[in-house]
Amino acid sequence: MIFDGVVPPVPGIDEIVERKNARSLDERALRSIFLEARSANGFLDRPVPREVLSRAVELALIGPTSANALPMRLVFVESPEAKERLRPALRPGNVDKTMAAPMTAIVATDLQFYEHFPRTIPDRGEAFRASLAARPAADQREFARDNAVLQMGYFIIALRALGLDAGPMGGFDRAAVDAAFFPDGRCISLYLINLGYGDDSKVFARLPRFNVDEIARFE
Repeated sequence: MIFDGVVPPVPGIDEIVERKNARSLDERALRSIFLEARSANGFLDRPVPREVLSRAVELALIGPTSANALPMRLVFVESPEAKERLRPALRPGNVDKTMAAPMTAIVATDLQFYEHFPRTIPDRGEAFRASLAARPAADQREFARDNAVLQMGYFIIALRALGLDAGPMGGFDRAAVDAAFFPDGRCISLYLINLGYGDDSKVFARLPRFNVDEIARFE
């Protein structure tokens, strides 16, 4: 950008790196997102503000996906009627805590995500749409699932960053959820996330983690 005919100097690598390092989160933020955040197993009797959920979704949508596909879809199950539609799909161990949670998010993926490429990647959208539409259904499904799960990770981090707690679950009948909430077959469910303000008295002890050198190597 030019101001009054003066071209500002191009920053050097050291300056760029220094700026990026300055964006590092402080210890308080790391505690909120990782170090003290836990998988919620119960929640306080407090409703979840919809504006907070909307903000969490906005933040999750910023995270990168392949070709900006953005296939994740969310259904926020809040009303007693919707909870009863969800109940038959839950495994026994997940029924009570899910029914008691102030909100349960169904994380799903849009199997026809490629139809939105002209909007989400405007300069190459038509070509990307044609390419993905021509792939085998199994490839489309894998692409949609992988990128929606990636977005789910962003969504959980966003929830934590905004002061909420999340309890993600895979213990449910996906076909039953799909029949109840996605009857047209375009979307398929992947995970459930109970969310709200967690009851810390119901959190399980943190289980062991690997050391870095056990699961990572430099070559």
